[in-house]
Amino acid sequence: MTGVWVFEDGIVRRADSEAPGCGGGSGARPGKVLVHVPSGEVVTTYDVLERRLRELGWERYLNDPCLLQFHQRSTVHLISVPRDFARLKLVHMYDVVVKTRNVFEVRDA
Repeated sequence: MTGVWVFEDGIVRRADSEAPGCGGGSGARPGKVLVHVPSGEVVTTYDVLERRLRELGWERYLNDPCLLQFHQRSTVHLISVPRDFARLKLVHMYDVVVKTRNVFEVRDA
């Protein structure tokens, strides 16, 4: 996640983005999906991801125009994903996986 990053009002965002404040680029690599392991459900929208994260005690954090952010009160972890699901990349998927061990995983489609 290279580039110029700005910390402003408690939020870190990329400063060298194409859109006004919102990152550009394409979505995740074709053929990779984020899967909720206990149910086998493929995460196809942020509604699905948010529902599954809420079940684990994650809460929506601040209202950023470019990012959806989730945190757990019991930890210092913060999951940040682009607000546009089409821009979800492999690095974002692995961020979710690492911070929710044994609950999500990245699989080939």
